[in-house]
Amino acid sequence: MDNLYNFLMGSDSYILQSFVVVFATLLADFLQRKLLKRLQGRLEKTRTLWDDAVVKALIKPLTLIIWVAGISFAAEIIQHKAKGAVIFGAVKPIRDTAIIGALAWFLIRMVRHVERNIFESAGKIDRTTADAVSKLLRISIIITASLVAMQTLGFNISGILAFGGISGIAVGFAAKDLLANFFGGLMIYMDRPFVIGDWIRSPDREIEGTVEHIGWRLTRIRTFDKRPLYVPNSVFANITVENPQRMLNRRIYETIGIRYEDAPKMDGIIHKVKEMLRNHPEIDTGQTMIVNFNAFAPSSLDFFVYTFTKTTDWIYFHEVKQDVLLKILKIIEEEGARIAYPTSMVHLEGAGKPRSAQA
Repeated sequence: MDNLYNFLMGSDSYILQSFVVVFATLLADFLQRKLLKRLQGRLEKTRTLWDDAVVKALIKPLTLIIWVAGISFAAEIIQHKAKGAVIFGAVKPIRDTAIIGALAWFLIRMVRHVERNIFESAGKIDRTTADAVSKLLRISIIITASLVAMQTLGFNISGILAFGGISGIAVGFAAKDLLANFFGGLMIYMDRPFVIGDWIRSPDREIEGTVEHIGWRLTRIRTFDKRPLYVPNSVFANITVENPQRMLNRRIYETIGIRYEDAPKMDGIIHKVKEMLRNHPEIDTGQTMIVNFNAFAPSSLDFFVYTFTKTTDWIYFHEVKQDVLLKILKIIEEEGARIAYPTSMVHLEGAGKPRSAQA
């Protein structure tokens, strides 16, 4: 019994103290996880976008801070016993750096969770702008935390910044393509030729699909056959990009031919087609509308229909176009005419003449 007491309270008491510190650290981490999880469940029911994001972002970084503080405290206890150990001199800067990293981790996680809450709960929101702001905030946090951590470790920040300015030219030449893609992404965020969710295409390149993600180096486009297409951002500075998503109307432009023998009925057909388009609920009468006889084709008399729908939705546009074309067919039938199709007439020379009498 006396030996146990001497072990706990004597020269070897630092072992017990270290054990108590580690156990207290484990208990503190367990309690904070339980409390924050319960608090997170309650805050998720509120309408505020940032409160549950803060708690959700805090759990893992707080665990790191608790363990760094506990282990460094236990190391100081052991250092007091082993006074000559040089390795323990690194405990304080490592602890400070780890805490700075944990705080930066917490801020980055909070920005990401707030961004996610905004996307999930908000109605109409510009996802591209929110994504750009989120990226800029995360980059700012990482740069600031890195500079503070280097200052904590004893580096001269002024010298590092001066060295960075001198070496920036060499790095710029070495990472020319990387910088071109970075500034290309910045121009996309500023000029906004397209945003996430837009359907885009380029007549200069075989690029067509829906924009899924705009990064600082690459833009991911999902093609219509569901393949991911990764385009470097610098490409968009040198090509023409068409954004059908922002069109105001969709165009119906069709040429229809009737038979030559139905020529007297052409005027009535054109008049009725115009009236049908003016009264159609899905045709934008404020835009250009043309229905005119325009060509003597080899096998038909052609008139064309040029008009615009109110909808820009690709699927619904085809339903409207189908309805318009079916109504035109019905008008042609009501006028007693028929749609022409390619025909050929062969004239045989001497056909119908009587054969000469044979001798």
